[in-house]
Amino acid sequence: MTEAADILLAADSVLVVDWPSRDVPDTLARAGFAVVVHGGPGPEDYTEHRLENGGIVAVQIGRPPEHADVVYTHRPVDELPEIVETASAIGARAIWVQSGLAGDGQKDPSGCWMPPEDSRRARPIVESAGMTYIDEPYIADVVRQLGLR
Repeated sequence: MTEAADILLAADSVLVVDWPSRDVPDTLARAGFAVVVHGGPGPEDYTEHRLENGGIVAVQIGRPPEHADVVYTHRPVDELPEIVETASAIGARAIWVQSGLAGDGQKDPSGCWMPPEDSRRARPIVESAGMTYIDEPYIADVVRQLGLR
């Protein structure tokens, strides 16, 4: 089993800081994770995404979660120190960074290619805070491969 799969199998909750497509929060919520999304620039732009009557609903909660096992982020590497600070404050064990780029550098909602210099910058930021750094594979694919539904 991969490290990414092990992290998801041990997790119950995920804070999603932006995403390249709704597939990320929707797949996580359908798999039974407690999902909170920080989807805007404001400090109160937090919504809980949950499965209700077969569909995903987003409920404004206006604050970060008290705890999340994993923080998933689709933000530039320059924003990672602040994201790591939030992750530490809520007790996250891992940060999953997704570029949303294909290997040719084009936008791809499930793409995980990252310029090598960005990956070299990002990894130590996360690991110096005592958390596991993951930048591939695509989180929703791992959830589906594990059969978490």
